[in-house]
This record gives sequence, structure tokens and C-alpha cells, in this order.
Amino acid sequence: MTDEKDRLGTTLKKKERGEEEHYFAEQDRERIAKLRAKRAETEAAGQIAPSCPRCGKALVERDRRGVMVDVCDAGCGMWLDTGELELLAEREKDSWLSRLIGSRS
Repeated sequence: MTDEKDRLGTTLKKKERGEEEHYFAEQDRERIAKLRAKRAETEAAGQIAPSCPRCGKALVERDRRGVMVDVCDAGCGMWLDTGELELLAEREKDSWLSRLIGSRS
């Protein structure tokens, strides 16, 4: 009798886990649909702005030592476009960054 009870408990736990996974998968699908709709809306309006890869908020261009870099206002970080790292390294002749970039060449 106890063996049958254990199998029933295991089956119920599996069912609960499946329902939970289904719930979260549905939540993810809804979030993705909202993000796609928002992106389509901004593209249609001609406002294609880069977004933060971590939080999804729009990135703002800021001047850093004469180089325009993309910065997240939420504090997630700073992102560089092609060539911007090299420009920053050139401006910092004696820095570790300049030595790192210079050693790759």
C-alpha cells in the first residue's frame, strides 16, 4: 500500500512541475510578444534606437573622452561600437587598455 502511495505522490509532483513549467513558458511567450510589438512600433515610427542587452531600455549616447559610447541609464553598463575601444585606447597612451589593445596588433 505504501509503495502505491509513493507512486501517486511522485505522479502528483510531476504533474505540478509540468503545470508550473507550462505557466512560466506562457509568461515568457507573452513577454516576448510584447517586446516584439514594442520593437515593431518603434521601427514603424522610425525611432530605431539601440537597446540595452540586459534590461532592454534604450541606450543613450554619451561622450567619453571624445568618443561617443552607448550607455544604459539604468546602470547596466556601457557598450562600444566598432572601433570605439581602439579610439579610447589611443587617447590613453599609458593605460593598461592601451597596452592590451597594442599587444593584440
